[in-house]
Amino acid sequence: MDDRGEQLGVMETRQAIEIADERGLDLVEVAPTARPPVCRIMDYGKFKYDNTRKEREARKARKAKAMQELREVRMKTRIGQHDLDSKTRLAKRLLNSGAKVKVSVMFRGREIAHPELGMQLLRTVANDLVDEALLERPPAFEGRFLAMTLVPNPNKEKDEETTQEKEVAQA
Repeated sequence: MDDRGEQLGVMETRQAIEIADERGLDLVEVAPTARPPVCRIMDYGKFKYDNTRKEREARKARKAKAMQELREVRMKTRIGQHDLDSKTRLAKRLLNSGAKVKVSVMFRGREIAHPELGMQLLRTVANDLVDEALLERPPAFEGRFLAMTLVPNPNKEKDEETTQEKEVAQA
């Protein structure tokens, strides 16, 4: 096959090389195990470049999908109620966008002596987000942080669909 996609048929190797040289291209063996071997006339450098670009794009897409965006919401033990509500709404928005959310409570100085305060905060957030999220990793210490990981609830979408269907049926 030549660079224009036309079949040139069975020919001698020497003749195929001459045709490729005339066009300023390369003769590339595509299927060496076939009888007779299948070759193609193409710009091999461009072919390799295009393949590396495609591979890089595929790797980016795969990496983005595999990572599934982990977002973090941080707070301290002495957070006010309004700020806690605000952080909870932020976590809810992130979960609804499809991201995993790591909720962390930071301990400073002697606050580390009272981990029950952090546990209470995380329990409150988890209870507020019980409909939107599933607990992937329970609260655990990571240095001076007490953290838990939440993932979007896959059943929530089904629940919303059935609720909308009931509302339509009632109308």
